[in-house]
Amino acid sequence: MKSFFKELFEYSHYFNQKLWDTFTDNADKTSDMSIKLYSHILNAHRVWNNRIEPKQTPFGIWEIHLIQDCKDIDKVNHEHSLLILDKFDLNDTINYTTTNGQDFRNSVRDILFQVVNHSTYHRGQIAIEFRQSGLEPLLTDYIFYKR
Repeated sequence: MKSFFKELFEYSHYFNQKLWDTFTDNADKTSDMSIKLYSHILNAHRVWNNRIEPKQTPFGIWEIHLIQDCKDIDKVNHEHSLLILDKFDLNDTINYTTTNGQDFRNSVRDILFQVVNHSTYHRGQIAIEFRQSGLEPLLTDYIFYKR
């Protein structure tokens, strides 16, 4: 199961990096909303990683980053997720408090899947933004990545 999660994080990292390439190559066509969503993907990834293992400087969930910083933020998040996979049992339970102050408990497995699923969801929203801005959206389906 851990090897599958590593594949999922490689997939997510790959397309986050491809998005960065698209943003930097098409700065004149990039919408503010797509940058906001991209920043949110990175912020949420860091928040969830830190709930399992506090390590990185936290970001606000909707904090917007300069696009030139996003590639490195994604790399740090990705490396932290891989470290978590090596260090923690997927069945371990994590107690955490949400940004709204609510207390919850979830397994490491569930939290890590949340990171991947959440990122995929918002990359879909970015695809819509790209199309509306005259950019061809990336084909980010997992099966395309595996082909």
